[in-house]
Amino acid sequence: MDNWILEGQRVRGMYHGDFPVVGTVTLSRVCYGGAVKHTVVLDRPEMIYGTERDTLLFYHEDVEVLNG
Repeated sequence: MDNWILEGQRVRGMYHGDFPVVGTVTLSRVCYGGAVKHTVVLDRPEMIYGTERDTLLFYHEDVEVLNG
């Protein structure tokens, strides 16, 4: 897997397949078992399952880096 460290990059993704979000990666890490997860601070808070969230975790394959 190349370029798995996305810290500082703007990304978009679908949280649990239902919530489209855009934000900035603040931490990229390898989890137990080898999966890569990213902590993403959202551009604006989103109401998700009845709770307002400003930070979410995504698996690497669930985010897309935005250019520009």
